[in-house]
Parts: sequence; structure tokens; C-alpha cells
Amino acid sequence: MMARDQAPTAACLASTPFVDGDHPAVRAFAEDAAGGRSPRDAAVALHYAVRDGFPYYPWRVCLEPGGYSASVLLERPRADGGHCIDKALLLAASARSLGIPARLHFANVRNHIGTAKMEELLQTDLLVFHGYVELWLDGRWVATTPAFNRELCAHLGVAPLEFDGRTDAIFQAYDGTTRFMEYVDDHGAFDDLPFDKMIAQWTLHYPHIMAAGRWPEPKRRTVADGTG
Repeated sequence: MMARDQAPTAACLASTPFVDGDHPAVRAFAEDAAGGRSPRDAAVALHYAVRDGFPYYPWRVCLEPGGYSASVLLERPRADGGHCIDKALLLAASARSLGIPARLHFANVRNHIGTAKMEELLQTDLLVFHGYVELWLDGRWVATTPAFNRELCAHLGVAPLEFDGRTDAIFQAYDGTTRFMEYVDDHGAFDDLPFDKMIAQWTLHYPHIMAAGRWPEPKRRTVADGTG
């Protein structure tokens, strides 16, 4: 885990099995989205390409390490979407492929905009090990999450998170009348996906899921499945 004021190391540019920025599909995705822009403008373009190019779908969760990498998300039909960790891995890997230092950040958040179906299946309103990305831009870390796509936000009546490459863009906490997300436990920033720590957190908070050996999934998928 790394401090917010810590300058990037070589690991923040490295390609790993989880953050596989050297994968040809990841490189192609990043170059197409960035279009030769400056680092900050490229980072902004990547945020939107990941946020809106892949619908948020929190139910296809793998319990094995082989199910996690940026290229795994790209190999699936885009309409199938991905959960927050999938999309964070793709954003981080794409940024690294363009020479933009990136790292992953994880937190447990309480979901105030989730549907009853999500709380029923998870048996809690706590989203454990929510993932987002920190990008090193203009000499500082800037955080952003590309999880909730524009269509889903419109369905929920929530403004999508906009990212300008200068200020943090993480889950909305309060809009003046409604609280959307509440950060409960911060796990910090990491160069790579801390798979064992993630599994340990899920085992602690979702024992019924881990005992079953598979993530629950609604029988019928709708736009609202983005949050439940």
C-alpha cells in the first residue's frame, strides 16, 4: 500500500499479468482512445473510453486470478460489460501502455443507490473492494473511477462522473439532497491487484458467497443490473 504523496516508481509503468499494458489488444485500445493527445488529455480520453465503452455489470466476478486482466475484459463482447475492478484494470493498463504512471486503489463503500436485488444477493449494502485508478498527471496523483457508464447513471437518475485530469473523480458522496456512496474502509493504493487481500476481504464480508464458490447473478439481466 502506498501513500498519496508518493511519486511513481517503475512499477507504476510495468506490465503485469493483471495490469497487462503490453498486451497488443490493450495497446491498440489505448492508442485508439488517446489519439496522440497530451498525457493529461489522453488520460481523460481513456477514462471516457472505459467508462462508456463497457457497461457496468457487477455480477460476472471471478474467484480465480486468471479471470483478472485488462485483456480479459477486451476479449469479451463489450456489451457484456465489466465490474469496477475489470474496468480499473483496463484503465490502469491502458495508461501504462501510453507511458502514464498508474496504480490501483481499493476501498469498501456503502451503496446508497443500489437496488434491492443487489442487497439481497450480497446480503449487505456494502460493496467490498471497490476498485478505481490513480494516474500521475502534471506531477501529482489524480484519482478516477470509470465504473458507472452514462446509460446506467441516466437510468438511476445520477449524474455520471466527469474527469478533467486535474481533480479527483470518484464516486459521488452527496449532491445536496441524496447521499449516493459512502467510503467505509480504505485499503490504499497498489501497483498491482492484491488478489489475496481481495479474496480475504470477500471471505470476511461475503462468507455465503465464498462458501458457495461462485458469485451470485440475477436470473434476468436489465439495465438496472448495473447496481443490482
